[in-house]
Amino acid sequence: MTKPSPNPGLLKISPYVQGQSQLDGIQNPIKLSSNESPLGPSPAAIKAYMEAANTLYRYPDGSQTALREALAERFDLDADKVICGNGSDELIQMLIRAYVARGDEVILSEYAFAMCRIHALAQGAEVITAPEPELVPNVDQILAKVSDKTRLVAIATPNNPAGRYLPASELQRLHDNLPGDIILLVDSAYADYVEKEDYDPGQTLAETTDNVVMTRTFSKLYGLSALRIGWAYASAEIIGMMQRIRTPFNTNAPAMAAACAAVLDRDHENKVRQANNKWLALMSERLTEMGLEVVPSVANFILMRFPETDSHNAGAAWKFLLSRGIIPRPVGAGGPENCLRITIGLDHENRAVLDALQDFMTGV
Repeated sequence: MTKPSPNPGLLKISPYVQGQSQLDGIQNPIKLSSNESPLGPSPAAIKAYMEAANTLYRYPDGSQTALREALAERFDLDADKVICGNGSDELIQMLIRAYVARGDEVILSEYAFAMCRIHALAQGAEVITAPEPELVPNVDQILAKVSDKTRLVAIATPNNPAGRYLPASELQRLHDNLPGDIILLVDSAYADYVEKEDYDPGQTLAETTDNVVMTRTFSKLYGLSALRIGWAYASAEIIGMMQRIRTPFNTNAPAMAAACAAVLDRDHENKVRQANNKWLALMSERLTEMGLEVVPSVANFILMRFPETDSHNAGAAWKFLLSRGIIPRPVGAGGPENCLRITIGLDHENRAVLDALQDFMTGV
């Protein structure tokens, strides 16, 4: 008996695994596995979301005008070169559908967003991985992988799970050495946390060139993960191609209303960033004092490497933290070895993590 056959690329895909959120026997565990904002969304965003309930019988604005204009105002952009999506994930999928065909090659820096690989394989492309020896996108490693079949290069800056960024000069060097017919996708989901002078999330290149796409999200600093709202910035031609395959109402009205309010609430944005900076520095210092190797992060999470001993390795630490009601993110196959990732949480959550890891490392 015959049966339908899936596209061959799908057989190479392992489903995306989200961060664990529940623990048996613990009603309210400390969830630090998904890099969510512990302070939640702006009060203005919540108000806008609630008010949108009065018009749920209306279709959303398919042109996304208000949100595109709010983003343009906040980040000094051309609103006509902004496109919004159901998370930046959907925008990456649209971009790959628009520019990558079966048999093409897509180069992913080692710690690029996992969904880039999934969408490329589903499109029938060959995925080539460029190593990140220092846990940061490496321009020379990427350029060494380029061939006449390459159609798209994707990097994340800051990346995940390391939280490291590619300096603007290196991003420029990468672009300058790529052929003009290859798209450079700069996934900057954690850009809103970065305050380094030599950082550029890809906006400058997206503004001034024809082959760079910057993607951003409201799921991290803005605390709107549940609403699935993201955006991209690129040349008018690329945005035009993506618009041809964007579904008419891919972003819902309450999400866009909340995002509009969130992106213009600079006070809440600064509050979230300041709290994150405080605990990022404090936790990095304390964890280092415990004997853990902490990767310098500019995002809202910390990657820490554990000793190689059986009693104090990452697997043992993961089990110990779960026993304390704390959910970290294990780093799976293909990631840095013997590491756990911890999201910066609320004050009491961060203290609980430090206390638990102190007990773990001292054998309490």
